[in-house]
Amino acid sequence: MSDAVTKTLCPYCGVGCGLEVVAGAKVRGDRAHPSSLGMVCVKGATVLEALDKDRLLYPLYRASLDQPFARISWDAALDLIVERIRQVLHTTGPDGLCLYGSGQWQTEDYYVAQKLVKGCLGTNNFDTNSRLCMSSAVAAYTASFGSDGPPCCYADLEHTDCAFLIGTNTAECHPIVFNRLRQHHKKHSHVKLVVVDPRRTATAAVADLHLAIRPGSDIYLLHGIAHLLIAWDVIDHRFIAQHTTGFAPYQQIVKKYHPQLVADACGIDPAALVQAAQWWAESQAVLSLWSMGINQSREGTAKAQSLINLHLLTGQIGKPGAGPFSLTGQPNAMGGRETGGLAHLLPGYRWVTNPDHRREVETHWQLPPGSISPQPGRTAWQIIEGLETGAVQMLWIAATNPAVSLPHLERVKAALARSPFTVYQDCYFPTETSAYAHLLLPCAQWGEKTGTMTNSERRVTLCQAFRAPPGEAKADWEIFAEVGRRLGFAQQFAFHTSAEVFAEFAALTQGRPCDLSGMSHERLARLGPLQWPCPAGCTDAAARQDKRLYTDHRFLTPDGRAHFGLADALGVAEVPDDEYPLVLTTGRLYGHWHTQTRTGRIPKIQQMHPQPFVEIHPSDAERWGITDGALITVTSRRGTVQLPAKVTPDIAPGTLFTPMHWGALWHPSAAANALTHPAACPTSQQPELKACAVRIAAATPPPAAKTPERPPSDPAPATGPTRESRQEPPL
Repeated sequence: MSDAVTKTLCPYCGVGCGLEVVAGAKVRGDRAHPSSLGMVCVKGATVLEALDKDRLLYPLYRASLDQPFARISWDAALDLIVERIRQVLHTTGPDGLCLYGSGQWQTEDYYVAQKLVKGCLGTNNFDTNSRLCMSSAVAAYTASFGSDGPPCCYADLEHTDCAFLIGTNTAECHPIVFNRLRQHHKKHSHVKLVVVDPRRTATAAVADLHLAIRPGSDIYLLHGIAHLLIAWDVIDHRFIAQHTTGFAPYQQIVKKYHPQLVADACGIDPAALVQAAQWWAESQAVLSLWSMGINQSREGTAKAQSLINLHLLTGQIGKPGAGPFSLTGQPNAMGGRETGGLAHLLPGYRWVTNPDHRREVETHWQLPPGSISPQPGRTAWQIIEGLETGAVQMLWIAATNPAVSLPHLERVKAALARSPFTVYQDCYFPTETSAYAHLLLPCAQWGEKTGTMTNSERRVTLCQAFRAPPGEAKADWEIFAEVGRRLGFAQQFAFHTSAEVFAEFAALTQGRPCDLSGMSHERLARLGPLQWPCPAGCTDAAARQDKRLYTDHRFLTPDGRAHFGLADALGVAEVPDDEYPLVLTTGRLYGHWHTQTRTGRIPKIQQMHPQPFVEIHPSDAERWGITDGALITVTSRRGTVQLPAKVTPDIAPGTLFTPMHWGALWHPSAAANALTHPAACPTSQQPELKACAVRIAAATPPPAAKTPERPPSDPAPATGPTRESRQEPPL
């Protein structure tokens, strides 16, 4: 067998770790990749083991959900899609069509899907699971700086004096980023690590200061730090005067957030607040990191802006080791943002509401003026509402599992069951969402198609295929392009390779904040991963350099200044009361990924995380008579789960935690989102998945799970290869 080495990217979180696949049978970290430096966590180390398990190999169709699936040809499947699209356009109009995509797509998949739906079909009803992940960060960066885009680099992890981590369990959710930060922290005694989290996570366990705040009290804390920085007069007056607007009204807002008020709201010692503010004031370079604990909130945008405000107060941006750094949850959430992968965006950080932006994209796509709708499309939750009212007549879902990941699951499943026609495009079968599909399309996954992904530090990596797709699976972009051609848009979808797709997309970013026009598949293969901005004409040496944004302190707002966010704290949308006295928060575990579609099929990870659980503080356990390991019922206003209790002082009193990975396929009663609510940030429309009011009680064992349906005439899945891999666990 050949020992050929294929360079690619880990398909899990937004860290974007480089991988090398040897002879298609062994995976190891790519030491030349600048983001991960050869490190890889357990998910990346075991990714090969799921490639051949439970794969969807050919199109399947059923006319109604109470019928079994039957195998059909690709021609028949594509005819069904095209016929349905034409029917909906004729009877309902473009608003009756919706596509729900994924941050696990490659950029080329995203781009072709955008072109089909927003350009050729004339509807912006194209949202992705990044709505659940990063839309608050997008909105906050745009409001504060005038454009999306994390301004930092991973190199800043080794240059910071104070790392302020809030709403992120980085050690488990972004382990290689955390390894780099932790190594720097251990080597330099002056470097401080502050972690803000209701749980004593693996991240908080090694912090110099752990602020175990109540869920939803983040803005109290951030405004409290600002209050002290201003009171001590340790702010950067010159930076504020020359490069920002809105300081005076912001100062008025934070004036009332005195230490005792903040301590009471957050449930922390006032001295701990003072310590956090002192370290921020004393540090030459402060790097803040955040993730879902900030974004997944009805205050998501306001929380992220309140964190950015601290950087504006102290001039901590645009220099090594400093800046507000959003950690993306999915491998190509950034690529999705660049291509316009939310219902209000267009490629190149453009907006559907901007007529100039629409004209630029229509011209590039060779479409008539007015082809792109000026109205933002339906968000993920608005798609569910559209199914409920009958406004949505066709739903196309790809590479995501909303029957587990969306909030208020019983309502979601009832809405999905009402869909007149649902296309579900995925690699694996079954999933929880496949139970609600009429047409299943098999798609190629990681390692089976060549394309690009952009990680959290804006670094683009070429992910090269090292094996052919199994059965009749196709790349997502190929499926969208073929539908486009069959609808009469042959000129717009005359792509033969993903390199041609990327070239067209990159040209559309020229002159935009996320300028990738100097990149190509060939150049990425030759030079390795590159950060944007990388404009056309950029030399090889310049292309390889680390790039920070706003080093000149000129921002992309109309006035060129950064804008202070002006928001008071609201707290969680669902406040505990006598009937539901506890707050439930959710999150990831180190080994699992999202809804286990891939990791649930890997034995090593199943052994690492054999069952779900709910964490409860000893004082709460005593109050409700709960013992460690006992099965308990957790109930919200929307649903109930039954989980074994994990009694631990690592969770704040009054708060419960359960991981979000288990859907009905893996456990009969553990879906965290059966409990959560759809209340969302009014700016970003990102749901508050991190906090809902619940009650608990002792439980009886649930019934055994049903055996999931398998494809007709599908042979038993092959066992994926198990190979030794170099991996780095969280430190």
